Amino acid sequence: MNITSQTIEKTIQDYIDTSPENTLQNEANEKAFDTPLVGFATGADPIFVDYKTHVGPFHWTPAEAFAIAFPDLHVLPDDLTVITYILPQTRATKSDNRQETRFPSERWARARIFGEEVNEKLRRHIVLTLQHDGIAAVAPSLMTQWEMKNSEKYGYASTWSERHAAHACGLGTFGLCDGLITPFGKAMRVGSVIADIHITPTERTYDNHRAYCLYFSKGICKKCVSRCPVGAISEAGKDKVKCFGHLKPVTADHVKTHYGFDGYGCGLCQTGVPCESKIPLPPDA
Repeated sequence: MNITSQTIEKTIQDYIDTSPENTLQNEANEKAFDTPLVGFATGADPIFVDYKTHVGPFHWTPAEAFAIAFPDLHVLPDDLTVITYILPQTRATKSDNRQETRFPSERWARARIFGEEVNEKLRRHIVLTLQHDGIAAVAPSLMTQWEMKNSEKYGYASTWSERHAAHACGLGTFGLCDGLITPFGKAMRVGSVIADIHITPTERTYDNHRAYCLYFSKGICKKCVSRCPVGAISEAGKDKVKCFGHLKPVTADHVKTHYGFDGYGCGLCQTGVPCESKIPLPPDA
């Protein structure tokens, strides 16, 4: 089979659009996500080396992650393609969470927990589909060697960032609250796979990593600042320690008590803001 960007995109979109696995696991068995957006980058893109300076020296390049997963295969960076996709939250999930001021809505919390289970299954589905056609592939975030690290610049970080992979694949830029603003907005989740295959990279139409954020590009908006229930967002950026302290144990206790399952979440800075569902324009602020 001739694997192209179109066949990979169709594999990803068909899974989300038709698979019964795409569920919030609520009584109505609603879908967790809408149709994905897909992008590609070459493993030789210098931006991945730049991440070692920007994020930390521990952040894998695609070639490093691939070599860990397949130590007996000898591939060059330009032999590899990074496949990234955006999983947009549904209209109902965004609408619910937009009304909240301190805790996540039930749909949002379900999308965080059961939606991420969907995301993990999709990563594995892509890998297995490619392997079926004789293509070595790996989802870095599912590797046993993947781990959280401390970035001198940003605090909490990891050996492979899905959002940074998506930025490299032309799918979005970072906002004041650290979320990735995509053509479908920042109310989404993201996943990625690295494969030993040549796919034409998606063009990055932006010239910097904060281009879509109205605060950084125009000096306006800051709606995510007022949306944060614990004051973790300011003009200086996001205080990850304060944010995570709200997620656990505060929202985890709320989700368990009020929604009846083990989970957590927030997402208030991703909803009720101009960049919730699109790349914002100045009139939206």
